[in-house]
Amino acid sequence: MIKYKYIKNLLFFFEPETAHNIAEFFLENFSKIKPIKDLFIKKYFIDKKIINQTILNTTFKNPIGLAAGFDKNATMIDATYMLGFGYTEVGTVTIKAQKGNEKPRLFRFEKEKSLQNAMGFNNQGADKLLENIKKIKTNIPIGISIGKNKTTKESDAVDEYIYLIDKFTNECDYIAINISSPNTPNLRDLQNKSFVKELFNRAIAIATKPILLKVSADINKTNAIELCKTAIKYGCSGIIATNTTIDYNLLDEAKDFGGISGEVIKEKSFELFDTIAQEFFGKTMLISVGGITDANDVYKRIKAGANLVQIYTSLIYEGPQICKNINTELVKLLKKDGFDCISEAVGANR
Repeated sequence: MIKYKYIKNLLFFFEPETAHNIAEFFLENFSKIKPIKDLFIKKYFIDKKIINQTILNTTFKNPIGLAAGFDKNATMIDATYMLGFGYTEVGTVTIKAQKGNEKPRLFRFEKEKSLQNAMGFNNQGADKLLENIKKIKTNIPIGISIGKNKTTKESDAVDEYIYLIDKFTNECDYIAINISSPNTPNLRDLQNKSFVKELFNRAIAIATKPILLKVSADINKTNAIELCKTAIKYGCSGIIATNTTIDYNLLDEAKDFGGISGEVIKEKSFELFDTIAQEFFGKTMLISVGGITDANDVYKRIKAGANLVQIYTSLIYEGPQICKNINTELVKLLKKDGFDCISEAVGANR
């Protein structure tokens, strides 16, 4: 296969959003060609019992997931499997299609292996995502990240999330509540106990699949604990920590808008995850995301209490071999420490 560094050099000639669209086109279409798909799966997908686990009422062949935001309209689920991911989270999807924020809205910081995005939940809408997801017959679990439309009033937001939960609850393995993106005006204002209580109180009555809450990287630690405590009390099945950050001091030439992801948020994201895990490990399922680049990052978060992890930016910088590299090394780390399965390592440092 062509070395990824040559493909990356070609893609990086284009502005980031155009490069993403090119990659999406090829990934979507290559995954439809069985010989190519089978070749990629054989090369990149690691399926070893030691990294298998059953959580959220489904089996995850490995703990590496593709974070929401990469596959906004569920066009690349088969490609995700092809690249070696153990699961994928599509979206964030809104009820109505929307264009998102003004361009340019995606920026590379190559030296720091980071990105800054102000996409604004650009997607083709709930009906189109449902149409796409019904076409998929894949072997990996699927999560769906849901959000509110930009024009939706805060007073109507709960109704919008409940509509989406009802629409997708039988079409996925879990649903993630996104109220933590910095790119939809006032969305983060929904990170309050009153909203979360009402949302999960209503969601639990209609959901047939687990509902997870994704929290901001910038939320105060005390507030994060209280928010998660409320969510869990009223039916939340897990916490995803964290979304992107608006801590623009992390990059020398950061824009003054949008959320930062990638290596520069590694420590910030882990610090908040670790705080949440100290409080909730053993009480709910935890997913860690933010700045993960290699097996050591993954292992650190697993031992801190993460059942699963997610990556996004590191896929762009490291390429299709990243899942294989992480999972291969993770197997070695687990065996070195005497673990027979990954579940034994989850929370080992707690």
